[in-house]
Amino acid sequence: MADTARPLRRDAERNRQLLLAAARVLIAERGLEVTHEDIARAAGTGLGTIYRRFPTKQDLVDALFTEHVDAVVALAEAARGAPDPSDGLRRFMEATLEMQARDRGLSQLFRGVHQDSPLVRGARVRIAPIIGELVERARAAGELAAGVTPGDFVLVELMVAGVMDATRSFAPDLWRRSLAIGLAGLRHGRSLPGVSPDAATMDRLYGRPT
Repeated sequence: MADTARPLRRDAERNRQLLLAAARVLIAERGLEVTHEDIARAAGTGLGTIYRRFPTKQDLVDALFTEHVDAVVALAEAARGAPDPSDGLRRFMEATLEMQARDRGLSQLFRGVHQDSPLVRGARVRIAPIIGELVERARAAGELAAGVTPGDFVLVELMVAGVMDATRSFAPDLWRRSLAIGLAGLRHGRSLPGVSPDAATMDRLYGRPT
């Protein structure tokens, strides 16, 4: 009995990894709209197999993007260790946006309708205090314009993401220039109109339920 059970467990894990690998590629290329049927076909498994392993799309997304969330948190921790907080912020934003540029599904996950998923909420709970600390350090060092808060970096992220989405098919690196322009506007000596977005405004910008 035990001998016959072991191959079944190995096969189940092999199928799971095949499905995740196929989903990772398809979602990176097409976004979160890919179907269970698309993934099963690419993985070479039966449709019943993917529904046994991942009954819902959210189950699949959670399994696939946990590793991405951990990577983003690691980038935030690395930014906190940078001697220059302003450079740490720049490197963090560049690295996370580069991840989104490579992976359309990840970009969708961190913005829009998926904002209220436990995975994304948990990621932002882990990341936000680190970014707040970096902004405070950069402000104390006189590197940021008066009144700049973490909300302004959210604005820059969303502006750059808009350029990224609009130019993905014909100028895929243009977002880097828009990031440099956005960050330059937050430097010391700049005069910024209005006020930085508060938490409620950021929720609405990200499309989170209010």
